[in-house]
Amino acid sequence: MTDRKTKLWKRITRVLVLLLACQLVFGCAESNFDLAKESRLPKWFNLPPNLTRSDVTVTMDYYILPWGRKAVFKLWDKKGNTISQVTGKQKGRYPILIQKSKKTGMYDGDPSYEIITADGITDIVEHRKMEPIFYVCDDPDVWVELGVKRD
Repeated sequence: MTDRKTKLWKRITRVLVLLLACQLVFGCAESNFDLAKESRLPKWFNLPPNLTRSDVTVTMDYYILPWGRKAVFKLWDKKGNTISQVTGKQKGRYPILIQKSKKTGMYDGDPSYEIITADGITDIVEHRKMEPIFYVCDDPDVWVELGVKRD
């Protein structure tokens, strides 16, 4: 290889190593969701006094990192401004399934749950079906089944 090609490959290698290092540190969004309009806000959000639940939206992004999973929640106003952002740690390596199909006796995937703790507060996210929508779970039976103490 010529000296010029060697320098080019070294530069390309440095850039790739840098990109890989950033990926390991920051992770990449696995999936993105919007909170259902009829769902309550996650416990770690407090609305400013001048806003109601219908004045805001919440988005959630899941990230997979080498050392675990995290969820980033953002509270938005109607103008698209971020009011608040919270990062939570997801319990376990996979979504939790608790309902078996009556036909097959197997877990069918819907609904699935995520136990997420942010700022020392735990809440449960529910995915009712394969869609970019999530709900905050208030079903006391689900909380008991998942072994999560209600605050």
